[in-house]
Amino acid sequence: MRKEFYWIGVLLLAMWLVRIVDATIPYRLTDYGLQPRTWDGLAGILFMPFLHADFSHLFSNSVSLVILLALLVASRRSPWMLLVVMYLVGAALLWLFGRNANHVGASGLVFGLVGFFLVGGLVRRSPIPIAVAIAVGILFGGTLLSGILPSSGAPISWDGHLCGLIGGAATAYLAGEGRQPFSRGDRG
Repeated sequence: MRKEFYWIGVLLLAMWLVRIVDATIPYRLTDYGLQPRTWDGLAGILFMPFLHADFSHLFSNSVSLVILLALLVASRRSPWMLLVVMYLVGAALLWLFGRNANHVGASGLVFGLVGFFLVGGLVRRSPIPIAVAIAVGILFGGTLLSGILPSSGAPISWDGHLCGLIGGAATAYLAGEGRQPFSRGDRG
């Protein structure tokens, strides 16, 4: 399991290095974000979680990711497969149905993890997953509600958050007890 925690650090380091490079070069890497229903925007499915508008955007996503990824790694035997599936489902939904905008950031991944844990607690119906779902609900409930509602003010990808949430919830449902195509057992 220790190796799994190492990969959390590698993922976050990659995000921070990309942000530092983006802040220092004369080009904007954020232009390579996910742009719904465009061929150029397909590349954003891969790049979006590594691209952030600024350092505060990256910092807020990093804190959430550390908490949620640590929970995922501690509770599942195939955490990275689950993470990839939930992310790809959410990103594909965003590409198909999202607003015409340039979507950047790892918050779709954060919302995917929140959806995964909330639905996972309901689907698995055992004490530890339910406790994790309650803890995630308490920690991220306010962010969850404000993050998936359309806003006219700040340039927030509420649709990216919503699609990530759906991707995580769908992955949790499909990986639930007795129906585990992505994981061969649980640790919790």
